[in-house]
Amino acid sequence: MINQSMSANDWAMLLLLSLLWGGSFFFISIVVTQLPPLTIVLLRVGIAAVTLWVILIFAGYEIPKSLELWRWFFILGLLNNVIPFTLIVWGQNHIGAGLASIINATTPLFTLFIAGAFLADEHMTPQKVMGVLIGLLGVTILIGPESLLDIGPTMTIDTMAQLAIMGAAMSYGFASVFGRRFKAMGVTPLNTVVGQVTSASIILLPIVVIFEQPHLLTNPSLHIWLSMLCLGMFCTALGYILFFRILASSGANNVVLVTLLVPVSASFLSWLILGEQLHGRYFLGMALIGLGLAAIDGRLWKYFKAAIHP
Repeated sequence: MINQSMSANDWAMLLLLSLLWGGSFFFISIVVTQLPPLTIVLLRVGIAAVTLWVILIFAGYEIPKSLELWRWFFILGLLNNVIPFTLIVWGQNHIGAGLASIINATTPLFTLFIAGAFLADEHMTPQKVMGVLIGLLGVTILIGPESLLDIGPTMTIDTMAQLAIMGAAMSYGFASVFGRRFKAMGVTPLNTVVGQVTSASIILLPIVVIFEQPHLLTNPSLHIWLSMLCLGMFCTALGYILFFRILASSGANNVVLVTLLVPVSASFLSWLILGEQLHGRYFLGMALIGLGLAAIDGRLWKYFKAAIHP
């Protein structure tokens, strides 16, 4: 059984994770200018895999040897890395990071229904559904409702890109539910992440070599390599360690709340690094996101009910 309400430590990890994954949209928008999509995804998971293997070995963790366990790792790598990373990177070739992040914020909604269908201890409740919808409204206001006007009725390349990001959100939902099994198997978060990104790298390597031939590409600029290192080491390696620690303690529905926080983090990073102006709608959006998170977490609502009906 997992905790339906997150601890203060889980909330702190969730906020840090939102900063790391909010930064990933920023770095992807940089690297897509010089690298093709699958090559970016391979470099991202490959750099993360090397980083995590070094940590795993020097920290003295046991290396996973079970073939059955590695079979599950390959499925997780496909659901949590190969499919969503590829769809997001391809989508950001055609739409902006802002619109990509708002579509990606549908992940909690997909996870809510998937977890409710497959996990006995993560029931879908009206309160959780309401919380997700309030959070999505906050994300929409934060990014700007005008972004949704880009979604047209015809299947243009932009529409396909939007559907690709939504496909990534759905894949993340399945991955969050599937990832619950590793706690029951006694696998540590670090081992889970190592297995996931290593499997994803193995899946992608032959595909990238055949279809994108990265050895023939012009050597990218220094800022591209620095962005890739940040994307692999911090946004992916460190990010997924936090992800699986939260998943193990608080469950699939709670861990994917990070996708509601990512647009907040992305806006903060844009203000801090790029000097972009924070508009009034950002604060309204952040307030609604906070209200949605409180509804899903449940504790504030319980305190409120107790105060009204002591």
